[in-house]
Amino acid sequence: MLAYLIRRIMIMIPTLIAISIISFTIIQLPPGDFLTTYVAQLSASGETVDQAELESLRTRFGLDQPMYIQYLKWAWNFIHGDFGHSFEWNKPVSELIGERLSLTVVISVCTLLFTWAVSIPIGIYSAVRQYSWLDYILTVLGFIGLATPNFLLALVLLWVSYAYFGLSIGGLFSPHFADAPWSFAKVIDLMEHLWVPVIIVGLAHTAKFIRIIRGNLLDELRKPYVVTARAKGLSETRLILKYPVRVAINPLVSTIGWTLPELISGIAITAVVLNLPTTGPLLLSALMSQDMQLAGTFIMFLSCLTVIGTLVSDILLAWVDPRIRFGAREGL
Repeated sequence: MLAYLIRRIMIMIPTLIAISIISFTIIQLPPGDFLTTYVAQLSASGETVDQAELESLRTRFGLDQPMYIQYLKWAWNFIHGDFGHSFEWNKPVSELIGERLSLTVVISVCTLLFTWAVSIPIGIYSAVRQYSWLDYILTVLGFIGLATPNFLLALVLLWVSYAYFGLSIGGLFSPHFADAPWSFAKVIDLMEHLWVPVIIVGLAHTAKFIRIIRGNLLDELRKPYVVTARAKGLSETRLILKYPVRVAINPLVSTIGWTLPELISGIAITAVVLNLPTTGPLLLSALMSQDMQLAGTFIMFLSCLTVIGTLVSDILLAWVDPRIRFGAREGL
């Protein structure tokens, strides 16, 4: 296992380097740069910018240098923990993304746990009680969940809560906690507001996982080893949970590396609708204004999350499915 981890980590390094180059290039592809966008915004409002001041800003931000020089400087600083300076906000990137990134990860992890906690029992029940009336109801609700965009559900819940209950479910904190320093009371307030984005973002993934578990478990229940275990007198509950379920949940475990970044990207539009202080709105603004250092840092963090999540999912998959462990031993 140690050799496997070392080999995977060695593969991760060139992968992240390639992602950083591609991301930097794509962000820089649109014509102009941040200052071009900034001047266009000022011109639209009737203001003008002195050319000398513009050139001074271009030199100060290093935008007058070739693209590869800009990339090398940004990558070198990123490796040493310096994520650069946001042109748009005129603040260090680390200061902007610190709390927002942590809140985004909290929402994403809670959403992932929520989808597993709901989808696994429902998927098992739908497979074991195939074609029952509750299976039909859960199937219909699952298709509705898959077909409903997260942001649309957020808009509906905002309207219903305000129109019928006089409550605002937007944001992650109450107004008096929004700018307050962290405390136990603020954490409790966060927990009270966290369920809204978790349910909204997790609905589609929950519905998808239910269909995956149901389909996989139905295939496993018809295999000879299940019939043999049942013939040996193994109780139905123990039989299902010990063997077929462990195989049926493989897709959930193996896609952790893709699901977490997918959840974070899914939060982006929902965060705008619900006014959440997460990375989504900030990343969208950085991409639109070509704020390279801010947008590039966000993308690199998402890439690191994907690569590390894929490694974690592979390790968990070997733990959940004994066949993978045995295959690895044979390969050795």
